[in-house]
Parts: sequence; structure tokens; C-alpha cells
Amino acid sequence: MNDRFLRACRRQAVDATPIWFMRQAGRSFSAYRALRERYGILELAKTPELCAEVTLMPVRELGVDAAVLFADIMLPLEPMGVGLRIEPDIGPIIDRPIRSVADVAALRPFDPGEVSFTLDAIRLVRRELDGRAGVIGFSGAPFTLACYLIEGRPSRDFAIAKAFMYREPAAWHDLMERLATMVIAYLRAQVDAGADVVQLFDSWVGGLGPADYREFVQPHVRRIFAALEDVPTIHFGTGTAALLELLAEAGGDVIGLDHRVSLADGWRRVGYDRGVQGNLDSARLLAGWEATRDGARTVLDEAAGRPGHIFNLGHGVLPQTDTDLLRRLVDFVHEETARAAATTMEVRV
Repeated sequence: MNDRFLRACRRQAVDATPIWFMRQAGRSFSAYRALRERYGILELAKTPELCAEVTLMPVRELGVDAAVLFADIMLPLEPMGVGLRIEPDIGPIIDRPIRSVADVAALRPFDPGEVSFTLDAIRLVRRELDGRAGVIGFSGAPFTLACYLIEGRPSRDFAIAKAFMYREPAAWHDLMERLATMVIAYLRAQVDAGADVVQLFDSWVGGLGPADYREFVQPHVRRIFAALEDVPTIHFGTGTAALLELLAEAGGDVIGLDHRVSLADGWRRVGYDRGVQGNLDSARLLAGWEATRDGARTVLDEAAGRPGHIFNLGHGVLPQTDTDLLRRLVDFVHEETARAAATTMEVRV
């Protein structure tokens, strides 16, 4: 059994700091790239056996403490009547972007049965791991999903989505309400299928200021976490240095910190009554082992052995990352913190 990831989510003592990586499933693995030569991303995600295989790669190859489901945040939008595709080197493309009150009203209620492939993959992963690592389910957050739905494709500033938010506040809240309802049902179904922990990804929320976040986003995110109080949850966003207190108010047992804020300061701001996840800059792994080790040591020093730290990157693994370096980082975090935990135990005795 390896329950250190789950224990850290609950801010319990662990034998070593747990570590996993966002976007660890795929990208840097040669075996994954070989699969991508034969299958598209959505085809991989919608085939339970292939999805499970990619999800399990990092546990087998790197020794991470949790397996995060290989999926795309756009998948649960299709059952709501959204036509989409994933373009290589671009990202999600929406066939008919939302631009009006009528477009919001046309969205269908979400049925978890229409993403049974995701739930089947979770069951396969859970059975294969058999307690050797935690299983993480996830969903995109309402704001990030709304940005894609309105823009129709990735954007640098999501100006079209934000303009809709300001111009049509009633329609915006209707859209957010529908998306929050979907997220609750989607994450609950993942937990029922065997996910130990669920993470909410609000990748683009850092584009908002505090007042707009409080008015247009926070109530909907708070409802999601309130509906999942019995499940360990992680709340993650990027570029959120100005929003950390508000994200913590919205909910989450663990708050994800990106590399733009020091872990020590971020933890102080969200409060020591919850855990934190992060926050090594992904680019350090492109600079070699010394830069990676030094950055990791800083993160661990700032965590100061406090219960509730989950080591991760500030965002996802970059595609060109050396897999051997990831493996070395996992070992370093485990060995350094296991040594510190043993020393603390000796002092107590």
C-alpha cells in the first residue's frame, strides 16, 4: 500500500512527501508518442484500455505516488451538445461557439453515462494499481470551460469570453451554473468509479482580477466544492497570485500553487488549515539536473516539512522533458523528505 498522497491531501503525517506531475500521462514518454502516431488524443481518451495504459505509464516508469487520468477537459462538453475537435499544436476547437443567450439555453443537461469510457478507464486503473498509488480524477473548472466555449479556440487574453461576461451577466451566470452542475455530476461519477481524489483545473482564471473573480466565478466554484465535501479535492489555477485567498475561500482541501508565487508565501496566504500542491517551475527540468535539484530543494525548504505538501510542478510537464530527469526528481523528493521524516521521528522518540 502507498497512501502517502491521500494522507497528504488530509494533512496527515507521511513517511515521505508525495509527488506527481500534471500532464505526466503522456507527452514525454516515447511509448506514448508511439501510440500518438496511431491514435488521436480523443481516440486514446475514449478507449478505456488505451486510456488506462497511458494513465499508468508514469507510475510504472517514474514511481510517482498518484496516477492522474489521461483525458481532456473538453470531453464532458460533448454530451451537452457541443461539437469539438482537438487540433494538433492548437488545442480545442469548438464548432459553434457560444455567443448569445439562446446559445447558452441550447446546452443539454449532462449525463455521466455518455462519458462511460472515462469511468471504465478509472476502474481499470484502480484495479491495476491495487493501492500502489492514488487515483486522481479531474475536471476543467466552469470559467476555463466557458472561455473555450465562447472563444471557440485557445486565446491569449480570452477577450471575447470576458466581454460576454461583462455584457451579458445573466447569461454568463446561467452558463456557469450549467457548467458547475455538469462538473459536480462528472466528478461524482469519477469518484464512484474509483477516483481517490479529484482536481479542479481552472487554467485561465488568472486572467481575472479579484473583484471579477468574486462576482463572476467564485459562487459557482464554491458550489462545486460544497457538493464534494466528502471527497479529497485539489483546486488548481495558473497565474493566480492575486487570487489565492479567494480560491481558498471557494474551496479545496489542497490549493495548487504555480511557480509565480513562493510556496511559503502561498501557503501562508491560503491558510495552514489546508494543504498545498506545487510548485517547481517546469522549465527547470529543461536546464538539467542541477537546476532541477536546486529548485526542488527550495520548494521543500519552503514547505518546511509541514503536513499537507504535495510536490508537483507549477504547471504541466513540458513535452521535451527528459523522462530520466523526472525519475531522478521523484527519487530526490522521496529520499530527502524520508530522511527528514526519520530525523523528526528520532527527535520525538
